[in-house]
Amino acid sequence: MDVELREVHDSDLPVFYRQMNDPEALHMAAFTPKDPADRDAFDAHWSRIRSSADVLRTILADGDVVGSAAVYGEPGEREVTYWVDRAYWGRGVATAALRGLLAEVPERPLYARAAADNEGSLRVLRKCGFRVTAQARGFANARGEEIDELVLALAG
Repeated sequence: MDVELREVHDSDLPVFYRQMNDPEALHMAAFTPKDPADRDAFDAHWSRIRSSADVLRTILADGDVVGSAAVYGEPGEREVTYWVDRAYWGRGVATAALRGLLAEVPERPLYARAAADNEGSLRVLRKCGFRVTAQARGFANARGEEIDELVLALAG
């Protein structure tokens, strides 16, 4: 499968919105918006981040929009995030996309966070060189409770 990153187009947003409303994906990601179905909040979020200095990319697999990836935050504290359509889980798409994003953004350190039970995401992050540096607890909107999360770092 050919995985590529490109800048986000307006036509990608309906796909991201649909992906963001997959109940299984929401549960796995855990730390999600309070109401992912709130289209106005979704549009406002994407409008805000698209006008920021953050690095935002659309993930393409064989030319199809299958997710998004980003680096955001203040220098020295920047984090990576990604979202891949559940139909593409376990197929190497997230790993290839994250590797591409890391090649595009050479600054280090970079950080990531994942629900402690999100083995798929933790596997992707570890394959890309991230290492667990801390454990925290936080309220996971998608699960309606506090859960454990892991903080990972990619040193330079």
